[in-house]
Amino acid sequence: MNHARIRNEAEYDQAFDRLNTLLDEVGTDENHPLYGLLDTLGTVIQAYEETHYPMPASSGADMLRHFMAEHHLTQSDLSEVGSQGVVSEILCGKRELNVRQTRALAQRFQVSPAVFV
Repeated sequence: MNHARIRNEAEYDQAFDRLNTLLDEVGTDENHPLYGLLDTLGTVIQAYEETHYPMPASSGADMLRHFMAEHHLTQSDLSEVGSQGVVSEILCGKRELNVRQTRALAQRFQVSPAVFV
C-alpha cells in the first residue's frame, strides 16, 4: 500500500482495518508512540472517502426529516421547535431553523448543531 494515498477499494479496506487495529491499541492517548500514525492514516482515509463517497448536501429540514423518521416522531412531538404548524413550515421549506431550534434539536438527538446548518 502506498502510504501517501489510497488508490483503490482493496487499499481502502486494508487501511480501514489497520486504522481499527490502531484505534484498539492507541485509543485517545495522544502520547502513545503510534498516535501520529493513527492520525495520518485517518487523514488519508478521510481524503479517499471525500473523493469516492462524497456526502450529498442536505438542509436542516432534510436532517430533521431523517431524525423524525428514525425516531418515529410526528410534527407534534417536536414542541421544542414550535407548534405543529411551525414544524410543517420548516419541513416544506417555508421557514428556516433558527439558532434556538437548532440547539434544541441537537440536544434532543445528541448531535452537533452543525448537523442542522
